[in-house]
Amino acid sequence: MEMRDRPDAQSRDSVAQKPAERADDGVEFVASLKRMGLVDAHELPQLTELEGGVSSRIVRADTARGPVCVKRALPRLKVAAAWFAPVERNAAEVAWIRVAAQTAPAAVPQILGEDPLARAFAMHYLPPETYPVWKQQLRDGCVRTDTAAAVAATLVHIQAATAGRADIAHRFADDTAFRALRLSAYFAAAAETNPDCAPALLALIETTAATRLALVHGDVSPKNILVGPAGPVLLDAECAWYGDPAFDAAFCLTHLLLKCLWRPAHRADYLACFDTFVASYVAGVAWEPPAALEARACRLLAGMLLARVDGKSPVEYLTDEAQRARVRTFACGLLVDPVGRLGAIRELWAERSAA
Repeated sequence: MEMRDRPDAQSRDSVAQKPAERADDGVEFVASLKRMGLVDAHELPQLTELEGGVSSRIVRADTARGPVCVKRALPRLKVAAAWFAPVERNAAEVAWIRVAAQTAPAAVPQILGEDPLARAFAMHYLPPETYPVWKQQLRDGCVRTDTAAAVAATLVHIQAATAGRADIAHRFADDTAFRALRLSAYFAAAAETNPDCAPALLALIETTAATRLALVHGDVSPKNILVGPAGPVLLDAECAWYGDPAFDAAFCLTHLLLKCLWRPAHRADYLACFDTFVASYVAGVAWEPPAALEARACRLLAGMLLARVDGKSPVEYLTDEAQRARVRTFACGLLVDPVGRLGAIRELWAERSAA
């Protein structure tokens, strides 16, 4: 693919923008751009903060050469709970993008530069009017099964290309960020407030930590996926490590189920996307028996549903306690009495979410 055909990307959950607020941050972002060779020595680009993320500060920099997106990892995430993570995850994100680009160049942003000193990196800016965020489409009723199929196919294609690769396993062997941002913040945190299913969650942590089969993105959420003219673009791989590919599939499917409560008018469409995602994803699993992966994905899906109401990063759109209780009861039941097919979870959810 020629450079002009590659996607440019920004990390965003919302297209809402505002001027960079703190002068010291502006100075640091400009210094990063200079160290990366993206602005001239005396150039002062306009900086606009991009809202929506909790783990990084992200700005659009309008330089003399055009707009770029600069992302810098935060040591403490912007959530109510005390949630810390190593800023070195920034390098893992860049590394994931570069590995994924080898097999799916249209599905990842183009990296323009890295600044290890500030734990920042730059990528091309993608205009939201051309590359909308999938979460916003799902919220607004633009719920397309072909988008779900394309996301699943892209994800499993990247995983299949990295499965069984000793070189990539060695490169992504450090699971510090994954443990901090996912296993601890999600499953361990949920176990603290749900003693009845705590043993299942702690076992899930151990199983997931010990399963190392392919390169994992770690945050395949609709807010991190842009729907571009050439297909989905995956962003925000801060939790990347070599682990269980079922984690990524379950992560995305969790959001499709939860959105049934967020926008009940589109429940049937979300469930159709769930079905399409599963079919497209399972069709690409070639590194192990699909049934084995699906069984792990079922347990992970149950754990993630609970984590998104009782973990350190609950979904912001489920504010009604009755809805949260419904998710909690459903997830705990699956953790204590697990099933082995994603379709079975979907059917149970369809029944109970309609009640």
